[in-house]
Amino acid sequence: MPGNLAALRLQVETALAGRVAAPFTYRDRKLVEMVSAGIPEIDSLTGGLPRGGLTEICGPPCSGRTSLLVSALASRTAQAEVCALVDGRDAFDPHGAAAAGVELKQLLWVRCRNIDQALRSTDLLLQGGGFGMIAVDLSDIPPATVRYVPLNAWFRFRRAVEDTPTILMLIEQEPNAKTCASLVLRLGFERPRWTGTAIENRVGDFCAYSSACLLGGVGVRAEVVRSSVQPIGGGRTGADGSVGIFETEAMWARGAREAFQI
Repeated sequence: MPGNLAALRLQVETALAGRVAAPFTYRDRKLVEMVSAGIPEIDSLTGGLPRGGLTEICGPPCSGRTSLLVSALASRTAQAEVCALVDGRDAFDPHGAAAAGVELKQLLWVRCRNIDQALRSTDLLLQGGGFGMIAVDLSDIPPATVRYVPLNAWFRFRRAVEDTPTILMLIEQEPNAKTCASLVLRLGFERPRWTGTAIENRVGDFCAYSSACLLGGVGVRAEVVRSSVQPIGGGRTGADGSVGIFETEAMWARGAREAFQI
């Protein structure tokens, strides 16, 4: 029996040679460099975003996924890193992202029409290398469609990004990468924040009901579903199930303040 196991092990290692290094090596939490997600509450909860790993951000519509994505892109492009956004349904708003601090000249925007284009584009970007962060936004693609992505696709992405300085971020409505993800965050709507009446915000002339309140931001609940990383230097990371709250600002409210110089 031991001889048969040794022969089988050798056969698997030979078949995977050049594609998977040490396939039988046990990997638990590995030491990785963590960088800011652009939101202090998320950094405090998770320790940041892991380089050389896949981070999954999931949640329903209006749960803060886009705010976290834009904040992360703004944080990385501000450090002069070249980033790429694989836009699964061509839904990215570059004007809003620029207003939030994203340096668009440091961002490669890949506009896709379906999930097949998004997956192929991600493969090419990972193989090409040179990006500080690659974000794959599948949040506008129906969850049932994303569920049919074979697990070996996520495994291939994980292997491609492993031991590189690239942050791979996957944005979806529900988690799908399973154990291929180094960090999984689930976001959810918490509470809205109202800033006062339209008159108080100096936009009453444009509102049918000048006594109506304006939405200033939305509270977001972030939960660590899974974390298998350990920061270099022994920094703190959130345990599975830990929760943090942060607030996103309504993009149009920010634009209104800038337009009226409030």
